Amino acid sequence: MKTRSTAKKKELTIVVGVCLKSDPFDEVKESLAELEELCYSAGGDVVGSAVQAVQSYNSATLIGSGKVQEIAQMKKDCGATLIVIDHKLSGVQSRNLEKEFDCKVLDRAQLILDIFAQRASTYEGKLQVELAQMLDLMPRQIGAWQGSLSRQGGGIGTRGPGESALEVDRRRIRERIKLIKERLEKVKKSRSQHRSLRRKAKTPGFALIGYTNTGKSTLLNRLTHSDVFAKDQVFATLDPTTRKVFLPELGEAVITDTVGFIRKLPTHLIEAFRATLEESAEAHVLLHVIDLSSPYMNQQIDTVNQLINEFKWNDKPVIHVFNKSDQATPEVKFKVQAHPRVFISALTGEGLDTLKQLMIQYYLMGKSAEIELFFPKADEHRLYDLSRESEIIKTEPASTGTVCVTRLTESQISKWSEFLVTSKSDE
Repeated sequence: MKTRSTAKKKELTIVVGVCLKSDPFDEVKESLAELEELCYSAGGDVVGSAVQAVQSYNSATLIGSGKVQEIAQMKKDCGATLIVIDHKLSGVQSRNLEKEFDCKVLDRAQLILDIFAQRASTYEGKLQVELAQMLDLMPRQIGAWQGSLSRQGGGIGTRGPGESALEVDRRRIRERIKLIKERLEKVKKSRSQHRSLRRKAKTPGFALIGYTNTGKSTLLNRLTHSDVFAKDQVFATLDPTTRKVFLPELGEAVITDTVGFIRKLPTHLIEAFRATLEESAEAHVLLHVIDLSSPYMNQQIDTVNQLINEFKWNDKPVIHVFNKSDQATPEVKFKVQAHPRVFISALTGEGLDTLKQLMIQYYLMGKSAEIELFFPKADEHRLYDLSRESEIIKTEPASTGTVCVTRLTESQISKWSEFLVTSKSDE
């Protein structure tokens, strides 16, 4: 008896890289390699690739006509049914390329959105993905309509219907965007209430950030003894997950894992997930998880640092957590420049004790203030006790004792209040 296969057939895909001749070609190749990985994650099977460096982008097809014909022939030879361009396409360019290739054409942003749509499982996640899709669709649709209207050439019976259809579609999209934003605002308020309770309880907060698929969820599970979904694939985590962890000296703290970053992250995707990213914005310390075994590690670090700047998280302490150290060579570790840093393996647990100590240290540093103390000669021996529990920035001898500048937390200020002179900065 014959059995029907339930396995989903992979879509045969061709990936195309395109850049200006002035762009670094190595970066284009790295981006295209990442695009292939994204295609596999979306359920595609990459059967061909092409790269073109152009003097300027073609307004109609992005790439040159010769390269269009070359890819069209490759598509026929490979039997591909999907072509993905590693660059943003306008509505006109998408339509023209689909006509030339006689198959679906997506750009990088649309592919990422498709992966997000596949991964979204919660109410909030699905809303965020739909919002990103609507924001992405708006300019593409307008571009496509403008292109078709311009070819009508005007005249009786040609103006009204096209313009009317355009306005109807634009209004529907705007209305849907407004509705989704209202629903997300309710979720945002709920999250804000939880964060407010944590602030009132003065609960230390940490956030796992980093490039996609660097092992953030695995690290969360290891630190908190949880069972959060973790898989070796891009964008395995979309919804923020917060878990409790006990840290010596701090007691109960919380760690939040959220969506990973990627180069050329679509701006409308950032907009849609802004409420989610606020969880990281509220953290006292950021844990930047880095895949030490990745050949593109430095580029991934640069991408995350750029987004940290964009989100204005620069004022937060950042601990660089180099994960998968069990898969990296000593030479790679030796070349690492970032500080503060720790080498770990979320899979085996290696380096986690050191990571916890750094988490405690940088949380306390962030909660401390620069304080000036004066120790009379009879109490100068207390400087040794102070040095064991705080960072002494400098000391200056005086005629009747020693002036000391140090960093103290609120509880430490109370403990050393008898020697307090002035506060250099507030918390």
